[in-house]
Amino acid sequence: MRIFASPLLTAAVLAAASLPSTAARAQTTGEPPVACALSWHTAAAPLIDACTAVIDNPATADADRYKAMVVQALARHNNGQSDQALNELDHVIAEDPRPAPAYRARGEILRQQGNTVEAFGALNEAIRLDPEYAEAYETRASVFNNTGKYDRAIEDYNEALRLKPDLALAYADRGAAWYFKGEYQKAIADDDQAIKLDPDRAQTWTNRGAAWRKLGNIQHALDDETAAIRIDPSKPEFFDNRGLDLYRNGDYTSAIADFDQAIKLRQTANFLTNRGDAYQAMKNYDRAIADYDAAIKLDPKFQRAYNNRGAAHEGQGDRERALQDYAEGVRLNPSDAKAADNYKKVSVEIERLNGLKDAGGLPSFNCAVARRDVEKAICANPDLARLDRNMSDAFLKAIAAAESDSHRAALNLTKQQREFIDKRNASYGRPGYDLRQAMAQRVDQLSAISK
Repeated sequence: MRIFASPLLTAAVLAAASLPSTAARAQTTGEPPVACALSWHTAAAPLIDACTAVIDNPATADADRYKAMVVQALARHNNGQSDQALNELDHVIAEDPRPAPAYRARGEILRQQGNTVEAFGALNEAIRLDPEYAEAYETRASVFNNTGKYDRAIEDYNEALRLKPDLALAYADRGAAWYFKGEYQKAIADDDQAIKLDPDRAQTWTNRGAAWRKLGNIQHALDDETAAIRIDPSKPEFFDNRGLDLYRNGDYTSAIADFDQAIKLRQTANFLTNRGDAYQAMKNYDRAIADYDAAIKLDPKFQRAYNNRGAAHEGQGDRERALQDYAEGVRLNPSDAKAADNYKKVSVEIERLNGLKDAGGLPSFNCAVARRDVEKAICANPDLARLDRNMSDAFLKAIAAAESDSHRAALNLTKQQREFIDKRNASYGRPGYDLRQAMAQRVDQLSAISK
């Protein structure tokens, strides 16, 4: 049974450090006014209203109005209004004689949308217009981070810090780059400095916790995740990460409590599977299977849930269901050696116990979730089911043989197998297509590879 931590996030939803902290305030009565300036704690809606008051105030200078429009655009993006945000930034770029902040904000939004080409274009323009703009270098570095160019990212983070030594976000995100390079001590050193400069950014604490986790210091990781939750209890990933650390410490009850909170905040297949793993560690197989079922219902392609549900069925002694789940795990990820090993182990055990070579005529996939006509036909025909099992077994042996040669060869073989399955699915039922013959030929081809 395997369990994985949530991915390390490399940058905040809103890179607030790049925006002015002393912008004009919207004048209100009663409660203290909200500043038209991004911070980690200001919700998007009141921030949009605050900036609107600044923008609509006839007494606001043009330069301050443009600054407020940039802040408002980023707040709109954070509020799910990205198209409107980009349109407003285009308006600022067209009118502001110093549009570098608008280009930088545009680049940040495009980065978060995964549009790296346009993000680079906007950020390069921001730097061209203002070569001393530290925050533009910081954001461009995060695009490099997102594209796996960690050395290039570190160069930009270094330049941002040369220009602005107190830019906490640059330290935090450079720490993420060190993390992805496997330099965990350097990641912790940068996160230490970021936290010293800005202790209220929860993401930095959880990032440092991830680095401690890689170094095997689970207690430090727990402490940092707890700090992140204290600062921002609205992020389910923080509870999930702490739950994973508690799981590693063997505190399954506390881990389940954290997974409960993560699921309450946002239900995902990953969170449900993690909680299922904790229940399984306590040998509460019924609760574990219920969580895996829910995870698969949310995401039928979430491979880990099948493998771990197979382990739970095996724990209950239900080898037939375990075999089907392991087979589905292999189908979804043929390179998963753990699922393949589980499948082979249970298959051999079924054969030993029942004296049936074909494990009762089961195919390699789970007939209970079969949706395609070709899959239903295989499930309904013992000979086709046996052929499918033989093909799966031959594929696993071929993968092992290919992997011993080179990983690239194994990947190419996986691609070929997927192409065969895709062609089988598309061709079944068409005139002239012989499913039995196609499957038998594929078994022969795979068997030849493994010899």
